[in-house]
Amino acid sequence: MTDEATGPGRLVLAATPMGDIGDASQRLRDALGSADIVAAEDTRRTKSLAKSLGVEITGRVVSFYDHVEIARIPALLADIAAGHTVLLVTDAGMPSVSDPGYRLVAACAERDLPVTCLPGPSAVTTALALSAIPVERFCFDGFAPRKGGQRREWLRTLATEPRACVFFEAPHRLADCLADAVTVLGPDRRAAVCRELTKTYEEVIRGTLAEVAAWAVDGARGEITVVLEGAQPKSADPADLVDLVEALTAEGIRLKDACAQIAGEHGASRNELYDAVLIARREVED
Repeated sequence: MTDEATGPGRLVLAATPMGDIGDASQRLRDALGSADIVAAEDTRRTKSLAKSLGVEITGRVVSFYDHVEIARIPALLADIAAGHTVLLVTDAGMPSVSDPGYRLVAACAERDLPVTCLPGPSAVTTALALSAIPVERFCFDGFAPRKGGQRREWLRTLATEPRACVFFEAPHRLADCLADAVTVLGPDRRAAVCRELTKTYEEVIRGTLAEVAAWAVDGARGEITVVLEGAQPKSADPADLVDLVEALTAEGIRLKDACAQIAGEHGASRNELYDAVLIARREVED
């Protein structure tokens, strides 16, 4: 416990195991047992974690999930300013990474209150390491958009992204997401679907987008992390981009605008792509 007379306390962000309890660090154990306040995304899960680790939480436990995060911040800031140590933990992995925490960290930074981090498990870096895809440079996009139109628009931003992209997806939307990725990015872009990382039924499916999309059709369970290979620089053949243009026109975008967008994303000639679409349409009519 900290002494209120010693001045400002601190906020401690702590990564928790994603599945295997053996991934808990000694520093996490020590922090759970010594923090003045434990702010937990799910208080029941945090108490269960402490029990599994053989740790007694002696501090006050408060809930800190999405819907109460903003309301909880003023009191936690006051606790830290009064000299207390606040330990922030989420259900699994690192706080602030698609989990509660960012707003509290930002509020502490604005007030010059100390913030530190106990590193540990992260689905993002674990999936990248297991993907068998070059990940020297990568971007993290959180959860894929839920709605089809927004998801396809997001995927189009990755058409020329040279960095690998890692994102989360709900199991019941995975098949649709990967099918859209095949349509927008093409069937040959490499990908890895990582399921239930560090848990008993951990599984990593690697292959082209066409291959992993075919696997996902039968359904998937558990927590899903996807890694997409970065775009490879190449001179695009307008004929290879016709399907991408037609996918946009099917959404109501004018042909000329669709050609301009796809040509810009793939480094192709807008006029040549427009001509290629008209030729393809005439061949279908014939």
